[in-house]
Amino acid sequence: MHKNAKLVLKDGTIFKGLAFGSQTSNAGEVVFATGMVGYEQSLTDPSYKGQILTFTYPLIGNWGVPPKSYWESDKIQVTGLVISDLATKPSHHLMTKTLDAWMKEEGIGGIYGIDTRALTKKLREKGVMLGKIVVGNHDLDFDDPNKRNLVSEVSVDKVKIWKQSTNNTSAKIGFLNCGAKKNIIKNLVKRDFKVYELPWDYDPFENNLGIQGLVISNGPGDPKMPKKSIEIIKKSLSKKIPTFGICLGNQLLTLAAGGDTFKLKFGHRAQNQPTIDVNSKRCYITTQNHGFAVSEKKLPDGFKRWFYNANDNTNEGLIHEKLPFFSVQFHPEATPGPYDTEWLFDYFLERINNQ
Repeated sequence: MHKNAKLVLKDGTIFKGLAFGSQTSNAGEVVFATGMVGYEQSLTDPSYKGQILTFTYPLIGNWGVPPKSYWESDKIQVTGLVISDLATKPSHHLMTKTLDAWMKEEGIGGIYGIDTRALTKKLREKGVMLGKIVVGNHDLDFDDPNKRNLVSEVSVDKVKIWKQSTNNTSAKIGFLNCGAKKNIIKNLVKRDFKVYELPWDYDPFENNLGIQGLVISNGPGDPKMPKKSIEIIKKSLSKKIPTFGICLGNQLLTLAAGGDTFKLKFGHRAQNQPTIDVNSKRCYITTQNHGFAVSEKKLPDGFKRWFYNANDNTNEGLIHEKLPFFSVQFHPEATPGPYDTEWLFDYFLERINNQ
């Protein structure tokens, strides 16, 4: 039996519904995502660490939960989940369990049966805000995850080497894991890179790994918190090796180069974000998940705007005018989502080969 529950926002707004999953109370930052599919990838995306995720699509759990090989990390990363309708009898040939059972196994609580459209309208008008899912009488305090270094909570704890072939000429690159989605590594490995997956604070230069390029992953929270990551990126820039930032990596590269970032009102979280290439004027449909953005009031020296969001004109990528440094705010690996921008991995390979 599902217990009575309520979603309480920091401004005092209350939405009543029913608990599912672990049926436990939790607190975090309430955000929304507008994608229609891919809830299993979204729930396992480390970028959602500390957040209570609201899906605007009303039917969630329809195909159950696929094997772990389809997830973006090894566990559910969200703090809590808010949905309108919970599918209790899903059907799919890859299904291993229901969404309800999965969340119960992983100790994650959710709430369903509320008006997610009304909740989303409030978050768009007022901005994302702190909230809590309260089950029964088990109340708790609000918690602001952005005050913590969330990157340190979701990164790996030791160096791991990924290598697809036995080709000794494969380029060696560092992959700074700040809360990475698995599909980024898959895209790098299939291009025959020898990938050194690094903890967020592991310095590949100090440890003489001899890397020929650096990729900075996506991740959660305020980009100004993982200061050690920023220092490592500064070294990469000073050595002038190809450096490629993705999502949070766009913000970290900007900070390392001397730029600034700021918090968006309600962020970009979906598989349908329109992003425009400044040069070609082509619009790409992209997957995104971030609450902070690069400030264009003063771009880092030598960098220029590369992509921008068609909805709000915010920065979606930077590129250096002369050196092999570039970054994007969206996910070129895009699972779930379109594959329109996967060419960016090939562009990075070109920069490596042209050294």
